[in-house]
Amino acid sequence: MVKPPTARSTIPSVGRLGLVEPTAGDELAHLDWANPESLELLWALSRAANADLALRTLVRVKDGLGDGWAELDAELRTDTALRGRLFGLIGASSAFGDHLVADPSGWKLLAGEARLPSRDELTDELLASVKATPDDSASETNLVYRAGITGPAAIAALRKTYRDQLMVLAASDLAATVENEPVLPYQTVGRQLSDMADAALTGALAVAVAEIYPDGPCPARLAVIAMGKCGARELNYVSDVDVVFVAEPSDASTSRLAGELMRVGSAAFFEVDAALRPEGKRGELVRTLDSHIAYYKRWAKTWEFQALLKARPATGDLELGERYVDALSPMVWTASEREDFVVDLQAMRRRVEEMVPPELREREIKLGRGSLRDVEFAVQLLQLVHGRADESLHVKSTVDALTALAAGGYVGRDDAANLAASYEFLRLIEHRLQLQKLKRTHTLPPADDEEALRWLARAAHMRPDGQRDALGVLNAEVKRNAHRIRRLHAKLFYRPLLESVARLDKDAIRLSPDAATRQLAALGYTAPENALGHLKALTGGASRKGRIQALLLPTLLEWLSDTPDPDAGLLAYRRLSEAMVEQDWFLRVLRDEGAVAQRLMIVLGSSAYIPDLLIKAPDVLRLFADGPTGPRLLDIDPDEVARGILSSSARYDDPVRAVNAARSLRRHELARVASADVLGMLDVPQVCRALSSVWAAVLGAALDSVIRASEAELGGPAPASFAVIGMGRLGGGELGYGSDADVLFVCEPRPGEDEVRAVKWANSIADRVQKLLGAPSTDPPLEVDTGLRPEGRNGPLVRTLASYEAYYRQWAQAWEIQALLRAHTAAGDPDLALRFLHMIDETRYPEGGVSEQAVREIRRIKARVDSERLPRGADPATHTKLGRGGLADVEWTVQLIQLRHAHDVPALHNTSTLQTLDAIGAAELMSETDIELLREAWLTATKARNALVLVRGKPTDQLPGPGRVLSAVAQVAGWNSGDAGEFLDNYLRVTRRAKAVVEHTFGA
Repeated sequence: MVKPPTARSTIPSVGRLGLVEPTAGDELAHLDWANPESLELLWALSRAANADLALRTLVRVKDGLGDGWAELDAELRTDTALRGRLFGLIGASSAFGDHLVADPSGWKLLAGEARLPSRDELTDELLASVKATPDDSASETNLVYRAGITGPAAIAALRKTYRDQLMVLAASDLAATVENEPVLPYQTVGRQLSDMADAALTGALAVAVAEIYPDGPCPARLAVIAMGKCGARELNYVSDVDVVFVAEPSDASTSRLAGELMRVGSAAFFEVDAALRPEGKRGELVRTLDSHIAYYKRWAKTWEFQALLKARPATGDLELGERYVDALSPMVWTASEREDFVVDLQAMRRRVEEMVPPELREREIKLGRGSLRDVEFAVQLLQLVHGRADESLHVKSTVDALTALAAGGYVGRDDAANLAASYEFLRLIEHRLQLQKLKRTHTLPPADDEEALRWLARAAHMRPDGQRDALGVLNAEVKRNAHRIRRLHAKLFYRPLLESVARLDKDAIRLSPDAATRQLAALGYTAPENALGHLKALTGGASRKGRIQALLLPTLLEWLSDTPDPDAGLLAYRRLSEAMVEQDWFLRVLRDEGAVAQRLMIVLGSSAYIPDLLIKAPDVLRLFADGPTGPRLLDIDPDEVARGILSSSARYDDPVRAVNAARSLRRHELARVASADVLGMLDVPQVCRALSSVWAAVLGAALDSVIRASEAELGGPAPASFAVIGMGRLGGGELGYGSDADVLFVCEPRPGEDEVRAVKWANSIADRVQKLLGAPSTDPPLEVDTGLRPEGRNGPLVRTLASYEAYYRQWAQAWEIQALLRAHTAAGDPDLALRFLHMIDETRYPEGGVSEQAVREIRRIKARVDSERLPRGADPATHTKLGRGGLADVEWTVQLIQLRHAHDVPALHNTSTLQTLDAIGAAELMSETDIELLREAWLTATKARNALVLVRGKPTDQLPGPGRVLSAVAQVAGWNSGDAGEFLDNYLRVTRRAKAVVEHTFGA
């Protein structure tokens, strides 16, 4: 017999309902919902953010209600508003589920009319919970009540009532995720939460009054000023509430009252934080109005005025609170005129970003990049800049301020609307994160926690869009809004400036010249009028290049504003743009390669050394891009560059043209190395090696070209072989940007040639090389210094190998022997150079070490250098070359050990300071601790010396005092804390320790 087909069940399976817990079927049966009559309930439950959590909570509520469940069950079947609020709440928040289970009859608070209570109603409920009545000192403007319940009972009653109020708001906020209920706007939620906080503070004050003044009326006037998000009426569900207390009088009694309010409030509602008061947590908890005014007039920092933007009387003596706000507001709107305004704000923003651990920056929606703080910081900065002249900007909430900025023409209307939308989106995500467990958090779940992210997506009312599920939509929206905030963060400041100098949008409102100047000054430009002129020149005319510049500049200027000298950077960018006006690729690369544009702005705003090089070697800009293996600036091998210089110059018979070709390639290499250095891509040894290599190559190219020309003129081969020996930093491969090339010129007559004629020829060659390289040029100088030759500047410019040998054997002085330690082949005949080096080994590495007399002489010379060589007015603590623990100290120490021990330790036959230090350590001639101190000092001083040249554009050895230049040097030297004082302290600490090692070694 064939069975008839079974009718398909009309009851959805637990899987179709999105229920995954194995107990879900039993739990539905326990509720008696596994039937066709409960279909609407089932489908509504399935729309909860976490249907399993909602179901489990309903079971617990039913068990708690007992016979009362029937009433709730009946209401849920007929009241869709209640269904939306309850399912939305318990599916999104385990904390509120637990709260409801503790008092199951609380569901009735969610039923009925969809209306949020007013601030007065909220206050009345909280006061009633502790049986509070008006204090005898109360008035219409002095909200002082006396609680009839105190102690733990009062805190429990306040906590329960406040949590009920919070639950009603959260349920209304979440109802639209389940049923077709009205969506509560973000601003409505923020204002309601702030009203609840005001009411809560009033209740806490009532308990505090009863505790502190049990026998009579409150004798003091205490105003509680709400700050931060509460002051702006844009509070979160879970947040500290920042307050400041003003009292008349301010004494021990009022301090106790304020302290008790904080204790009760923190125990019952939320953390009450008074850290924004004058002097922070170290300052008095309560001050009089006059004391507040005196502090802000004399001592307050910029961030404290920024905090006052949000100040609002919350409870207590409202009239006194209004007087506080009225007295301090004028100071807020003149804060942008303070000398340290820009520096303070930039430092504060950096500190905020550094607070976020690197592994959380992509998930941190409050403090990371493209976060809530980016919006708030930008809006507040614009308010402070323009609010002095425009009272319409004197508003507290972020969204209201954006609206006012757009209405005043300080921000584009579309930009303001888009930024407000992104801000509200991130605030929504923040609220949903906090509601889950009623914990203060701003961090998205990790990417691999799909369950948590899926819950968040549903709680935030994300719906599949046909291509992506709710989780995919959430991830895309988070990325889109963070990116939009970062993009608009740049446009927010600079688009209106560009509108003021170039008509980009016929409907846009232009900033006035004064407003534009104020805005540029606030962004760190010390000559804002000049900056406006540069912007006008860059965007001038109706050309396509001007339009591209107008599109690029908002982002470029934002990157420039983070550099040490945005004024110089903008000028350099203008000069570079004008020089590249015929090069179509230039703007195209900046537009299409974000890394190129950002790196270029960092370089231009950090260095006076590099811009001229880039203008003359623009192809280096292409190397600012990333290649398959990383930044292309690092793809070039210095040895290949050296070979290229030699081969390129060899194409020319004329020495002038040959040297010009070498200079051109040197310019390209200097621009590459310096740019990579500023961008933190090269360490000190790499920079020194590259600079030494290019210097030696140019020297070789000049020498080869002069010899070729001479041989052409002579009609035959040169009468002598010729070599250039690198000395000092060139010989050690440790040149810096500002270093000269110390050299010795050596020749040897060819067989059959007259020695006098050969030496005369060699002198003409050396003289010609020096003049060619030393010719005036806008490039960094190429000075060839022969001052280390025998007999110094009084001796012959060129000597034969035999002459050098005779001199060093008979006449070499201690300082000359020491100088030979760094002699190394630089250019010319390699065989002659090698024979020269072998010849001087007997002098610089003598058997048994140098004599004690020579050691004493070196110590005497060192003492004289310390006392006499330092330039007039130089600070011996911060002179990178001759100062205490500086380069000379470290190098002389290393060389003294070489002179005494190199005959026994072949590894000391090395011209590099760092490599010789390694050899000293391997031979155990110094302790590892001392070696590390010397190494760190040498690297620190070299880095600082190079940074000085990069920043100032000219050779200098003296670190400046505190100020913009020192900040620039610190940044270029890789000191990322943003605190130049810390950089200087570190330099002094490192060199001081090294000096102790130097003194010990020279005194041994």
